[in-house]
Amino acid sequence: MKRIVWFSLVVFSLLFLAACGASDDNEEITADDLKMLEVDFELPETASVGDTVELQATVTYGDEVVEDADEMVFEVWLEDNEDDSENFEGVHQGDGVYTAETTFEEAGTYEAYAHTTARELHTMPLKSIEIE
Repeated sequence: MKRIVWFSLVVFSLLFLAACGASDDNEEITADDLKMLEVDFELPETASVGDTVELQATVTYGDEVVEDADEMVFEVWLEDNEDDSENFEGVHQGDGVYTAETTFEEAGTYEAYAHTTARELHTMPLKSIEIE
């Protein structure tokens, strides 16, 4: 009987300590603590065959501009032909702005992702451009 009492006391003590420790780790998260990785991807709606087009993305994390993105790659392809996409490394211009240029040699609708990784988050906004 003594063993059961001691065993119960030890188990109860361990459960009590675990519960007390867990409450210290649960900090309240407020809306101000939640930040999103945002990418404002700018691409003209139209351009002509042979035109050089600037791909531009402004990267922010909450209210902070991101000057040190881990990845900024623009992926471009002719609609319905994503397997033949081309990648263009974004060059940091300052103030969270990254750019690259490409020339479209064929008419059609092109789609583009701005693959962005920063602050351990990844986002890839999609835009399209009509080449005439």
